[in-house]
Amino acid sequence: MADAKLNPTSVDGTEPHGADKTRQETASAVEVGPPPNVTESDPELTPEEAEQARKRYLLKRFWISARRYWGRGGDRFAWPCSIGLLAMICMNVGFQYGINRWNRGIFDAIERHDAGTVYYLSGVFVPLVLGSVILVTAQVYVRMMIQRRWRSWLATAVIARWLANGRYYQLNLIGGDHKNPEARISEDLRIATESPVDFIAGVIAAFLSASTFIVVLWTIGGALTLPIGGWTVTIPGFLVVTAVLYAVITSSVIAVIGRHFVQVSEVKNQVEAEFRYTLTHVRENGESIALLGGEEEERNDLDKTFGNVLKQWALLARQHMRTTFVSHGSMLIAPVVPVLLCAPKFLEGSMTLGEVMQAASAFAIVQTAFGWLVDNYPRLADWNACARRVASLMMSLDGLERAEQSDSLGRIKHGETEDEAMLSLNDLAVSLDDGTAVVTETRVEIEPGERVLVAGESGSGKSTLVRAISGLWPWGGGSVDFHADRRLFMLPQRPYIPSGTLRRAVAYPNAADGWTLDEIKAALEKVGLEYLNDKLEEEAPWDQTLSGGEKQRLAFARLLLHQPDIIVLDEATSALDEKSQDKMMQMVIDELPEVTIISVAHRAELEAFHSRKITLERRRGGAKLVSDIDLIKRKRKPNLLSRVLENRRSPPTGSTSASNAPQPQNGK
Repeated sequence: MADAKLNPTSVDGTEPHGADKTRQETASAVEVGPPPNVTESDPELTPEEAEQARKRYLLKRFWISARRYWGRGGDRFAWPCSIGLLAMICMNVGFQYGINRWNRGIFDAIERHDAGTVYYLSGVFVPLVLGSVILVTAQVYVRMMIQRRWRSWLATAVIARWLANGRYYQLNLIGGDHKNPEARISEDLRIATESPVDFIAGVIAAFLSASTFIVVLWTIGGALTLPIGGWTVTIPGFLVVTAVLYAVITSSVIAVIGRHFVQVSEVKNQVEAEFRYTLTHVRENGESIALLGGEEEERNDLDKTFGNVLKQWALLARQHMRTTFVSHGSMLIAPVVPVLLCAPKFLEGSMTLGEVMQAASAFAIVQTAFGWLVDNYPRLADWNACARRVASLMMSLDGLERAEQSDSLGRIKHGETEDEAMLSLNDLAVSLDDGTAVVTETRVEIEPGERVLVAGESGSGKSTLVRAISGLWPWGGGSVDFHADRRLFMLPQRPYIPSGTLRRAVAYPNAADGWTLDEIKAALEKVGLEYLNDKLEEEAPWDQTLSGGEKQRLAFARLLLHQPDIIVLDEATSALDEKSQDKMMQMVIDELPEVTIISVAHRAELEAFHSRKITLERRRGGAKLVSDIDLIKRKRKPNLLSRVLENRRSPPTGSTSASNAPQPQNGK
């Protein structure tokens, strides 16, 4: 296959054919095996049930990838850090128990007026607190390290899959729930990896604390005997029973009043992402908006989008108010309940003051453990929503990956030419991801040094065809074969200008120091941008500063630096006037005389700079190649279309003689 040898790097910064092996290996190292199959929903389910089934699958899909952090090929520090965090949680519970016992001892000593014991326990308190503080601090460090490394590992995997084989571009061409992938990878993935670590650590700490201090409550409280009428009722472990009932009541209430938390959080995250995207879209298209005077329309759109954000925040605020009402009330009542329950025993002398205070402390710890859900339900809902958004992006990438591995949906193949041809299209057909034909089967062979102009009316599939040639458009049939060891560059209509210095912009996609300043200055001079030579080391928003024509000239300067073997021009001179356009095309021919050029353009003047012209015509069932004519007579094998037309001896809509073809005149 030519994918590995062709090294097709685009001047626009894209990577047709997915030739970056490092990123592919990174993705495959994480996503071991084929992408998960999508579980088809039961057709008998109601829409609500089908939506719930989809959401459950999204969480499952997230964990399929996320849990591999602890598996083979994951992070080598994952298990040591996790075990260390568990050990510190257990040790901290031990310190909590020690402080709980200290409470009993100090209050018993105060009740007995035992000054010596009070002074001794005061000295013991310092190492207990110091040890607990050190453990909690270390626990925070290890927990956040797990979160940071897990996020880095998973984000690297998702980004690698997103960039591989041009999927970041292909996502724009297919349907699915993957809008704003940048927000999903940055913000949603951060929450999706931070929250589970907090949850698991919190659950383990809550379970150990509850288990430990329930024993304390049972031991201290004993049984409570209550006279009811002429009967006496004995409640064994009455403090434990009270703690459990109290926790069940508060947790049940919070579950009922917060049952819509997940849905509200999910919608809130979605509208927040849409608002960020709208703001970014305005910034990136600021020049066009300003020139058209579209500020008022954009303001209306922003107001509408931001209105959705405020509406969802209002709904979320109501949910927070309800849960806060329960959680704060529970926090105030919990310390008082054990004191009131233990007061009768203390007054009758069967329980010391130290035992009462120890029971109150243990009861509060048990309530904190049991109330973990109450305190973390909003965060759990937020995580649920973010994990699903990340999983939706993963599912769209799964679909593209399955399409790459499956023969059910036709894909364009890429290989090497068998002869000296620089490029050959063998029964190439281009279609949408649903199979709708855009360009029907096309057969063209382009020899080294040929300059081919692809013409046709708007909507005939010209740009789609050149994207298929450069490897950005995957769906269709047939093959695109390149000569071995040749480099392909593509110049789109809107060249990409990266952030940073102007020197980096000219050298892109290679590093800024790939060429000397003199070489870069010489390239800029040849394209008429010599007035920018003094600004090469300046960092500025060049994408907003340079005009459309300057950006296209800069793209031609990149050509001179990279000197590719094949150039694909997609309306690459549309922002230039006719004189500047002629200068750029003639400069490419003079500076790169052996380069093979494939151009898509509407201007008839460009025919003078090409040796061959192929024309696409839009028809029902997909555009079709209707003519292939020589603009300059060359010794090459007749193309398939020319041979068919010659055999039919039809009027000269195919190959024409050199005397009748337009001839270049002084480069025009």
